[in-house]
Amino acid sequence: MSPSKICYSPVSVLRHLPGESTNGLIKVSHRHIARCSTSSPVRELVLDVLSSEATKRDAKFYLSRFTSEKLITTRSKPPETRRHDVGVNLGNLYLPARAIDQSPVFVQRPVENTFLDKSSEPLHIALVKIRDPQNIMDATLQHVALTLVQLSRLGMTSVLVVDCDICKDGNTFDNRLLAAQQADRVAAAIEIHDRHGVRRLDSVLEIAGIKEDTLSTVQVQSGTRVTNRNLLLTLLRKGEIPVVAPIAFTPSNQTLVLLPADEALLTLTREFAGLRPQLNPDADPAAVAKDVKSMQKEVSLDKIILLDSLGGIPAANKADRSHVFINLEQEYDSIKSELSSSTSASHSSAEMRIHSRNLTLFRNTLALLPPSSSGLLTSPKMAAHSTQRLEVPPILEVGTRRQRNPLIHNLLTDKPVISPSLPSRRDVTRGRGIDVVPTTMIKRGMPVTMIPDPKTHPWLPPTPINPSIQFADPRIDFVRLSQLIEDSFGRKLNVPHYLARVKDRIAGVIIAGEYEGCAVLTWESPSHDPSRMVPYLDKFAVLKRSQGAGGIADVIFTAMVRTCLPGGVCWRSRKNNPANKWYFERAKGYRNLPDSDWTIFWTREDVEENDGEWPLRDYESVCRKVEPSWEQD
Repeated sequence: MSPSKICYSPVSVLRHLPGESTNGLIKVSHRHIARCSTSSPVRELVLDVLSSEATKRDAKFYLSRFTSEKLITTRSKPPETRRHDVGVNLGNLYLPARAIDQSPVFVQRPVENTFLDKSSEPLHIALVKIRDPQNIMDATLQHVALTLVQLSRLGMTSVLVVDCDICKDGNTFDNRLLAAQQADRVAAAIEIHDRHGVRRLDSVLEIAGIKEDTLSTVQVQSGTRVTNRNLLLTLLRKGEIPVVAPIAFTPSNQTLVLLPADEALLTLTREFAGLRPQLNPDADPAAVAKDVKSMQKEVSLDKIILLDSLGGIPAANKADRSHVFINLEQEYDSIKSELSSSTSASHSSAEMRIHSRNLTLFRNTLALLPPSSSGLLTSPKMAAHSTQRLEVPPILEVGTRRQRNPLIHNLLTDKPVISPSLPSRRDVTRGRGIDVVPTTMIKRGMPVTMIPDPKTHPWLPPTPINPSIQFADPRIDFVRLSQLIEDSFGRKLNVPHYLARVKDRIAGVIIAGEYEGCAVLTWESPSHDPSRMVPYLDKFAVLKRSQGAGGIADVIFTAMVRTCLPGGVCWRSRKNNPANKWYFERAKGYRNLPDSDWTIFWTREDVEENDGEWPLRDYESVCRKVEPSWEQD
């Protein structure tokens, strides 16, 4: 096999290059990058992105999921068409910014990072929909195309659907022609950056004439189906990006029909998820199950990406006016209602309907996919940032950070660009005439149970009329709760002592999923004024296998500070606790407790302004007073 047909997997490249890890960052010198980049532009891209964008944990997550230890063969290209650069100065854009590269995650004990041994790697793909491409400038579209090419080179190839948003105007020849022309235009933009990396496809979708729901909870019309799965998979294995116009063939009357782009995306999602419509009722169930399982092993649909000029899902009750992360299990109904009833001055009713439609599309597609799959909603301008030097000033969240390409960031980390549990900061771009469109990450997520429900029973200090809840409450499985706490902290809980300490003091309990994470909050009295009740975070726990992922801890913390106790809460942590970096970012303030091994944190806004008075004095007293409830080592 000739050298031109071989490219090394990113794992092999990273392991065979002299490099070092400093402060959690993957560092590979430019000399070593230059030495290896002459034989493979793919290696240059991987090394450039990982050495500048990813933390050590992020890099290992990406490498373990999207690569294998084997050499892989790729299609041979004529020498004159091969690019010896990645077409983008990633080094200037992805400088190691301390605020992101060392962004802490919630861990209470050191997390072991291991590579997965994968002998059979599934095909990792993303479904991408571009809305209103006819109104996207050529330069922006070309930059978006380059980002998609980069994603393909990093291991995740896209299937792209164009959405001209004209289906409501009728199935006319002109509308079908516009959809086809825009698909050709997008394909041409991709071809500029990779001559052999795109294929414009026709006759991929077909309407069989049967309308029925595949699943009762998922609105997928099984009358629309994919006619050539093998062609799609062949192109994807070769790293080629299929570009599809939402036009389907109708065999019954030999006509072409313009579909809603959302229905086309749902049809492709169902196909890649292995959910074939119109199964033969006489087929052997065991054979059908085996066939579905085989198709699901063949493909891993990791991302649903919508590129919409409107950007992320708006949220009127947040300072940044957008949702950074949406847990569909917990938030879909409330956000859907908010979008339907909102009268925001910054969004027209037509725009709110589009946002609502986008949210519904994510709900319907992610319901067909494994929980590990995620959605991303951003604008074409944001997706084009891989090549465009930003003209906007840095956004201050926790320190100064550069704006980064949300698609590449999400591929490497599977996290939002900004953690959703961070406190809202003043938007420094507001009032400066700068258009910064937010990005929303969406996951099917997990249910979050708040006991009692703050909507019906606000978390208030106990009274004789309204006593506090107890762990004997039938809504709480204390055995599983205590096992979760012990697993998270790696220590044995002294149950009798703990139950006695929190009796008649429990403010509430937050449970994520099936006891995958929890927060226990209590009402504590300062020594100098026993009549006053201070909300205190007594236990914050996440199963060890889920620590470091960022999602569960963020969901619990967000529910605590925004829903359960928006007026503020305090807690303490050992000064050497690895989770403190994560706490520092989310607390409104902190202070080392004198003559102790504790650091105290709080989420109330005005604590520093009342230094020496309420509430800081109360916080210090409470954090000194609480007795640990662990078994002696």
